[in-house]
Amino acid sequence: MLLPILLVLASGMCHAVWSMFTKRSLNKSIFLWSIMMISTVLLLPVLLVELWNQPLTAGAYALLLLSVALQALYSWLLSKTYEMGDLSQIYPVMRGTSTLLIPLIGVLFLTESLSIYGWAGICFMLGGFAVLSGLGTRNRSLAGTGSGSAPGYYTPMLMALCVGLCTTCYVFVDKLNLQHMSPLALLEVTNIGFVAGLTPAVLKSRKLLEEWRRNKFTILLGSVLNPGSYLLFLFALQQAPLAHISPLREIGTIFATFLGVLLLKERQGLRRMVCSVVIFCGILLVGVWG
Repeated sequence: MLLPILLVLASGMCHAVWSMFTKRSLNKSIFLWSIMMISTVLLLPVLLVELWNQPLTAGAYALLLLSVALQALYSWLLSKTYEMGDLSQIYPVMRGTSTLLIPLIGVLFLTESLSIYGWAGICFMLGGFAVLSGLGTRNRSLAGTGSGSAPGYYTPMLMALCVGLCTTCYVFVDKLNLQHMSPLALLEVTNIGFVAGLTPAVLKSRKLLEEWRRNKFTILLGSVLNPGSYLLFLFALQQAPLAHISPLREIGTIFATFLGVLLLKERQGLRRMVCSVVIFCGILLVGVWG
C-alpha cells in the first residue's frame, strides 16, 4: 500500500505546482491549452497503437467519449475559474468538492450513513468553504472580481464548486475506463478532451505567441507536471481502491494554498492557509474514517 500512497502524494504536489503556474500566466486558456497540447502530440501514437492492437467494444468507446466530453467541460471551467479568483481561495474548494458531495448524495438519496467522523469531516469542509468564500464579510475585493455586487463576489466560489463536481464525474468514468485500456492511453484520451475544450478560446484570443514569449519555461515545465500528476494518480488507481487513495490526493489543497500565499502574495494568507488545513482534515475524516 506504500507505493500507491507515495504516487498519490506526488500527484497532489504536481497538481498544485502547475496550478500555480496557470494562475500566474497571462492568458489562462492559452497556458492550459499549451501545456496539454505538448503531451497530447507526444502520446497520440501510444493511443493509436493500443486501439489498433486491442479494439474496444462499442460500450467502451462510449465511455471514452464521455471522458472526452467531461474533460472538455472541465478545462473550460478551470480556465474561467482561475481568471476569477485567487489560487488560495478557489483551489481548496475545487479539490474538496467531490469529497463533500459524494457522501452527502449517498446519505440523502442512497440510504447510506456516515460515522461521527464523517459528519465531523463534512462540518470541517463546509466551515472551510464558508470562510474562504468570505461569507458574512464586506471585503468583496478578495474574490478577484473587483465587483461590488454579491453575485460577482461569489462567482469564483460557485465556479470552483462546478470544477469540483466535474472532477468527481470524470474520475469515476476514468476508473471504469481503466478496465479497458492502459493509463498512458487513457491519459491521451483525457488530454484530447482537455485541449478540445480550450481550442475555441485559444483561436479567438490570437495571443498564443505572446504567452509563449512570456512564459516559455513554465509552459514546458507545466507540460510535464500537468499530465504527470494525473498519470501518477491513474497508476495509483491500478493498485488500490479509489476510496482509499482519492482523499490523500487532496493534500494538494495545502500545497496550492501555501504557494498562492507565499509566492503569489495573495491576501488573507494566514486565514486561507488555516482553511486549507481544515478542509484537508475534513477530507481525510470523510475519506478514511467516514
